[in-house]
Amino acid sequence: MFNGILIQKDENGYHANISQIDESQLPEGDVTVQVNYSSLNYKDGLAISGKSPVVRQFPMVPGIDLAGTVIESATSKYNVGDHVVLNGWGVGEKHWGGLAQIARLNSQWLIPLPKGLTPKQAMAIGTAGYTAMLAVMALEKNGIAPQSGKILVTGANGGVGSFAIAILSRLGYQVIASTGRPEESEYLIHQLGAAEVIDRKELSEPGKPLMKERWAGAVDSVGSYTLANVCASTAYGGTVAACGLAQGMDLNCSVAPFILRGVTLAGIDSVMRPYADRVSAWERLANIVDASLLEKISAEIPLTQVIPTIAKLMDGKVRGRVIVNLQD
Repeated sequence: MFNGILIQKDENGYHANISQIDESQLPEGDVTVQVNYSSLNYKDGLAISGKSPVVRQFPMVPGIDLAGTVIESATSKYNVGDHVVLNGWGVGEKHWGGLAQIARLNSQWLIPLPKGLTPKQAMAIGTAGYTAMLAVMALEKNGIAPQSGKILVTGANGGVGSFAIAILSRLGYQVIASTGRPEESEYLIHQLGAAEVIDRKELSEPGKPLMKERWAGAVDSVGSYTLANVCASTAYGGTVAACGLAQGMDLNCSVAPFILRGVTLAGIDSVMRPYADRVSAWERLANIVDASLLEKISAEIPLTQVIPTIAKLMDGKVRGRVIVNLQD
């Protein structure tokens, strides 16, 4: 038996609880992992709270991230004792995920734990940091360099936003952080490296098809009117990497930024990303992100605190990353 969060949907409604789970209940897979750490993401919040139909089948163990140690393997790709990381692939939605002490998984979903990172550090980065790195790589691929101009990061206090600011600043970019919590400005500037902080209200309401050119590129985790205004304010030849929908899935914008300024809107998917892209992003993260940043940007909780912490996360009261220790 092992402990985990189990989501059920039955005659009593939709509910998530810490449960004891028998290994015979585990889904199919060719690798079994002892989960050392997981993390909490917005999608986990949707799954556990039931605020969006993220979970596709029941019962379900949520958790789109995990880092752990292989304890059984039916494939030559991984051996018992190997340290591995998983992000996405529908885990925590269609297949039991990382918020339990044991996970049985498809080996094709895993990558080796990058050298220089511990399992705890990998989950301090998690899907949020991995997604932020993919977004930064998209900017680089389109020729956006530090000398190109300022880079906007929306949702600055969230997991993706926090990492995007930290990564970009360490690579030499001048970052504008957009946040709904101006009281966090000191943290964003002095801890993460933002050069400037603006109020999200500047971007969150309907705007004009084209506005003053303010940044060479952007990482947006908000969507909706915010993303439309971000594109409308991007300089000629700029790139906007879109990776979230905190404000909404809609995009009420004009084609003007794309055909008059040559702006590129790059969609960032972290769930189904090919193996090579994952390894490349994680290797970059291992080289760029240092332990002191991870300590500033993350907080650790036990499994017993996941559900109350999810309530705070969904209310926008959680800063940075939350690591879940599954070893206790």
